[in-house]
Amino acid sequence: MKSKTNFLPQEGEARPSRCPDNSAFKQQRLPAWKPQLNIVTVLSSFFLIGTFCLTVGVCLILSANSVREIQIDYSDKCSDCSKLRENSSNWNKECHCSVNFTIKEDILDDVFMYYGLQNFYQNHRRYVISRSDAQLLGRNVNIQRSYCAPFTTYRNGTPMAPCGAIANSMFNDTIDLFYNHKSSVIQVPLLRTGNSWWTDKNVKFRNPESYNLSSAFAGTARPPYWQKPVYMLDEEDERNNGYVNDDFIIWMRVSAFATFRNLYRRVRRVRHFADGLPAGNYTFRISYNFPVTRFKGRKHVILSTVVWSGGSNPFLGIAYVVSGTAATLMGFVITAIHLKLRKKKTYFQRQ
Repeated sequence: MKSKTNFLPQEGEARPSRCPDNSAFKQQRLPAWKPQLNIVTVLSSFFLIGTFCLTVGVCLILSANSVREIQIDYSDKCSDCSKLRENSSNWNKECHCSVNFTIKEDILDDVFMYYGLQNFYQNHRRYVISRSDAQLLGRNVNIQRSYCAPFTTYRNGTPMAPCGAIANSMFNDTIDLFYNHKSSVIQVPLLRTGNSWWTDKNVKFRNPESYNLSSAFAGTARPPYWQKPVYMLDEEDERNNGYVNDDFIIWMRVSAFATFRNLYRRVRRVRHFADGLPAGNYTFRISYNFPVTRFKGRKHVILSTVVWSGGSNPFLGIAYVVSGTAATLMGFVITAIHLKLRKKKTYFQRQ
């Protein structure tokens, strides 16, 4: 057994120093700015911050209130289709319904169409991770090692493309808009592409490399709840198919709340709709495919414009107003405390 004394420094040896190096950083000699706070500086900061937040908040609220928006709930109006869809054996039967509404004033500028879902929770952890990002990049990967289970392969071993619970539950109602102009019915032209982010189309989602999409997805099958394979999502535009389909990309961006809306279409500004949507009678014709009754959900169609601050969401403006009000009130409280203490100090100095 070795003696512990062998590890001690011998006579004549220098003991290692534990002092920090003699540098400006380690000896805390770097130049520093230490503000000397006084009552004028503190009160000025509170009142300036309060005024700024209140001004920005009021501007944001006024901007959000200027958005023109029409929201239509078609859950009950398409009740017959809803009952049909609740039975899974009717998945291949088509069901259509119509919803009439009136626009009293012209909706000028760009008009966006959204679909909204209520009571649909996308923030569950197992749902959020149920996807394969490598597969969505067009790579040939083994999805059995991904988090897509149980939506990975069929019983015969055929892999699903795309895999996962998010893709399988994709919103698949088809919504068309018609304008009842005098004695004729005009279909409002809607844009299917250009609704997703550039980074999604060019970075996060890519199709497998092949001379055509059908051969690229050979040996795979659509998810169980889909009616079409992934390479036939848009039969009118071949470039909007596969993993780079706009509707698919937008759906794969899950929401943090149970009530949300996703961009569906944009009104193409041509002919009668060059300036937007004119006032008059309109009709939504819906191909009902997405059931919501079992989870007590609701479905909406929203027509909305946008402004420089975004859509009709006043939350950010309200947050600024609340912050500005709190800062201003705190400034008045500090002012009152300062005046009270100064009076006491003056009184004692006179004594």
